[in-house]
Amino acid sequence: MPIPRSTTPAQRKINEALDARDALATALTRAGIQLPAMDVRTPYPDESRYALVHLGLCSAPVAHALAEVITRGASR
Repeated sequence: MPIPRSTTPAQRKINEALDARDALATALTRAGIQLPAMDVRTPYPDESRYALVHLGLCSAPVAHALAEVITRGASR
């Protein structure tokens, strides 16, 4: 059963970022790429402006793989 999500404006922004993070992680996994430290952060204490998907650090081989997948997709 899904966990109910709050509907405050700040929580909606966080939920949007969580959904985006999950969608990106799924797409990257399908492409054979994993970014190990993806999370969601809010840069302001009140959390009402926006939430950011933090992609974290990645190794040079992962960065090259990501660039290759993006280039292939962009050339379609």
